Amino acid sequence: MLSMSNLSPSPGTPMAASPLTRAVLEIDEYASTLGWDKPARLFALVDTARLRRQEPGLANQLGLDTDDAGKSQFTPIEQDEVPAGTPLDKFLGTIAWPDAVVGCALTVERLMLPPSAEASVPEGLSDKQLAKWVGGHPERQEVRLTVGVLRDGSRESAVRLRDKDSSSEVLTGAGLVPGLADALAATFA
Repeated sequence: MLSMSNLSPSPGTPMAASPLTRAVLEIDEYASTLGWDKPARLFALVDTARLRRQEPGLANQLGLDTDDAGKSQFTPIEQDEVPAGTPLDKFLGTIAWPDAVVGCALTVERLMLPPSAEASVPEGLSDKQLAKWVGGHPERQEVRLTVGVLRDGSRESAVRLRDKDSSSEVLTGAGLVPGLADALAATFA
């Protein structure tokens, strides 16, 4: 069963941004209200106008008025929880979307190192050993990644540092998290 999330545009969401950028920033803002140390969350992106036409009762329940011209073109619908303990790539490999879903997005927390530290990563570590090494590195940064893709190949990402947990500090860009964007795009193949 799907759970619905009525995500309203955040006050800091740029109006000039693309509809996908706005949707990704709305999801990032929603995730920020839940706090840190949360599991990954998967969202279907549906065309808001189509949702209003085909499911007016649901659109009304979600607060999607017909005069929402300035609001997002995409409505994020949160999916069931990502199974704990299942590697994200394996889980994403099991996803198939119905035609009504025009895109999807995922928010996940990770540890990242600055480029200057990448040269010091020991070779030959298993994934578990690498995670432990990164977790103990003094320059590590905790980040929340929100990545969205559309069926047409469009991509967008938002990166929020835990140390700078503010909507005005969120970085956006289509190529910030290419591996995760590729994995999400593959769910439409």
